[in-house]
Amino acid sequence: MGAAPTTERGRSTRQRIVAAAREVVAEKGASAASLDDVGARAPASRSQLYHYFDDKNDLLKAVAEATNEMVLGEQQELFAGLGTWEGLVRWTDALVAIQERHGGEGGCPIANLLSQVGEHHDQIRVVLTSGYDRWEEHIRAGLTAMIASGELRPDTDADWLATSTLASLQGGLVLTQARRDPRSLRRALDGALALVATYRSGERLGDTDRGRPPAV
Repeated sequence: MGAAPTTERGRSTRQRIVAAAREVVAEKGASAASLDDVGARAPASRSQLYHYFDDKNDLLKAVAEATNEMVLGEQQELFAGLGTWEGLVRWTDALVAIQERHGGEGGCPIANLLSQVGEHHDQIRVVLTSGYDRWEEHIRAGLTAMIASGELRPDTDADWLATSTLASLQGGLVLTQARRDPRSLRRALDGALALVATYRSGERLGDTDRGRPPAV
């Protein structure tokens, strides 16, 4: 592991290198991205690159960490609302809106990086898995809060629903990326909402039509 920066200037330089590496990897792929590409993009010298990172894999590990922070950080306000049905629907709507703005391009940055390096670099896979774990935990915490408030029945399995919801999200993102069609994500997330809705307390079932399969 490279040297940890001890000054504000050092931290800024390291962050600049990681940001440049994330851009290069997104454009060229992890295998094709070179340290020279990153140095030119940053810009940073070879000595700076090797001061903060032992090698390319060490840099890719930092890219994985930054990717987790970017993906989860963009959802922080939405995560805070997952403790209500309305907040859960709002979160799914926001994820679909992102894909609509991007025309279905891009997919999930965590999944994209995992597919490139996960089978060959175990440490990087573990970092990316931790991103999924944190994502799932936010969903689980929201569902648990809904159980505590009585919005979901006491017999609701929050662990199972959280994993299922994240899996629906990831599958929907893959199909959206492949088809360039955000409706794939919308349908996947509506399916997840429909499953959660089966655990809603009886008096709440009429609050919204979202969460039920479409009529046609």
